[in-house]
Amino acid sequence: MAYVPGVALLAALVAGCSAGSGAGDSGADSKPGSPTVTAAPPGKYRTLPQSCRVVPRSTLKDLLPGAEDLPEEQQEKLYEGTPAVTYDNDRKVGCRWKSEAPDASRNLSIDFERVVSYDPAVSDDDRAREVFAKQQDTALPQMAGQSGGTPSGSSTTGSSTTPATGTDGAGSPDDLLPRLLDGLGDAAFLDDALTRAGSTAQHRTVSVVFRTSNVIVTVRYTEQPARVTEVPDSKELQEKAQALARNLSETLSE
Repeated sequence: MAYVPGVALLAALVAGCSAGSGAGDSGADSKPGSPTVTAAPPGKYRTLPQSCRVVPRSTLKDLLPGAEDLPEEQQEKLYEGTPAVTYDNDRKVGCRWKSEAPDASRNLSIDFERVVSYDPAVSDDDRAREVFAKQQDTALPQMAGQSGGTPSGSSTTGSSTTPATGTDGAGSPDDLLPRLLDGLGDAAFLDDALTRAGSTAQHRTVSVVFRTSNVIVTVRYTEQPARVTEVPDSKELQEKAQALARNLSETLSE
């Protein structure tokens, strides 16, 4: 029998085991025909703007009458706004403003939500589209399933609110009713609710909500007259809320 040195024998055994192990691993890892999962593309927006700084001072002066009559220090504080409480500034931010004038008080709020899909098969945009659709169906149930165009007919917004009405409270043209909006972001809608709170003055809240890619923006503009007999004007509030929403849409696109 030939004598094999110990070192040579050990080397031969290691080589043999390595060769056998490699062949086995190759067979185990090879999975012919396995589907390749491609992750859905991320949304356009990765961050959100500073909400209390995104509205120009000139716009705030127009939307919040009475503020200019305040002492300068109080004016600055009012125009600075109050940030909304949020726990993730990359996902949700917002700001609030309020002014008091002899004839009425006005409240303005804006909110930005960046939608993120945690399902690799669903894009951020698709997830944002689903979230927006739910918001639209909740605000405008009569428009459920629609994604664009301008409806006709009346709306129902709940027992405590009524559809948009003119200054005299007698009614309004169809173009002031809650509706879908064209030409604002990827999709948008407007709601107009007149709330009656017992013996206090009626207050009207106009909400404009739009989606751009994976970001949903909400503008709420409210007026409450000082006199119980007065009704806030739909047309004025809607025009101003829409103008602000379009400015915010342009800011996001920059």
